[in-house]
Amino acid sequence: MSNIKIDKIVGSRRFSNYWWATVILLGGLGFFLVGISSYLEKQLTPFLSFNNLAFLPQGVIMTFYGIAGIIVSLFLWLTIIWNVGSGYNEFNNENRLITIFRLGFPGKNRILKLQYSIDDIKSIKISINDGLTPKREIYLRMKDLREIPLTSVGQPLLLSEVEEQASSLAKFLGVVLEGLN
Repeated sequence: MSNIKIDKIVGSRRFSNYWWATVILLGGLGFFLVGISSYLEKQLTPFLSFNNLAFLPQGVIMTFYGIAGIIVSLFLWLTIIWNVGSGYNEFNNENRLITIFRLGFPGKNRILKLQYSIDDIKSIKISINDGLTPKREIYLRMKDLREIPLTSVGQPLLLSEVEEQASSLAKFLGVVLEGLN
């Protein structure tokens, strides 16, 4: 059995982010072009009509919403390009270290690299909240009672997957598992 376990963390490069960035960009461009078309009184889009649209106030509002949509889409595309939130969790029984590595936004804090001694780990904790916004998370519970999240943000995993991951990690690290009822 290997003494090193590495869990890859998917960042912002997931299908849902590509989907929403594209939909918001297309919607923003549509609103923007209709607003500008109402100002120029010339149809810039062959598939969108503005015949009954006065520039003041409807065209101005359409242009504003279009610009807002394009800016939000630009933000989403940049987070996808920079792969914000991606990284890995490394559990190394050879040197008794846990490394949590994540990529952030560009700048001096782009790389987040946290290291903890396995000897400082009290347990692996599972937190499960079902309902309208379900959360199924795995935490490192430290002896000083800090809780460090290990799961990525996104679609909640199946309950059986969370239990399997947490129990195999607890067994690998030689600590107890908390939170299973």
